[in-house]
Amino acid sequence: MMLKTKADEKRWNHKRVYRIYCELGLNIRIKPRKRIPKGEMKMLIQPIYSNKCWSLDFMSDALRCGRKFRTLNVIDDYNREGLCIAVGFALPAIKVTHYLDQIAVVRGYPDMIRVDNGPEFRSIVFRQWAEQHRILIHYIQPGKPAQNGFIERFNRTYREDVLDMNLFNDVREIKYITNNWLRTYNEDRPHESLNGLAPIVFARRRANNLTATINQDNSTFN
Repeated sequence: MMLKTKADEKRWNHKRVYRIYCELGLNIRIKPRKRIPKGEMKMLIQPIYSNKCWSLDFMSDALRCGRKFRTLNVIDDYNREGLCIAVGFALPAIKVTHYLDQIAVVRGYPDMIRVDNGPEFRSIVFRQWAEQHRILIHYIQPGKPAQNGFIERFNRTYREDVLDMNLFNDVREIKYITNNWLRTYNEDRPHESLNGLAPIVFARRRANNLTATINQDNSTFN
């Protein structure tokens, strides 16, 4: 025969359990991350040459003190190479075009840029800059981030590896960690859609194969 204790006599109905549950702060809902449907990702066509299309997008986070900052992320759709992650408290259109000009000094300007409908990308400054350099702006449909799926995938990786993994004290710290991560991402990190190769390795191997094919064709005709 089991003896009843005073603890056994307490009546814990569902209302009391829920009240204690809320008082302990255990009722915080965790919003699941949205994954890009594979079917929509397939709608994006990977260019066969670099600089055919760049994808741009903004991200936001906060310093340890609570001050918010933004990042401008730019990739080349050809090999998913991260061309730039610019960090700042404010990134208006004039700064966006400045960073793109810096990239173009090394790589040249793209034929097309894929962006969302944010005010920076809809501004007169940005559109005039694109017209000046003969760049087509492709605006995705509102509420359809999957139409810019290449940069969305890049953003998710950057957030998981850098933004969610660190508490930043200042912008210099963000830039230092980001630049190191971007170098590793481009040169060492394998990418499933690139046959398991890092972006720069993929581009280099593709260029070597193309050169070998051209040389073989020339030797055949000669």
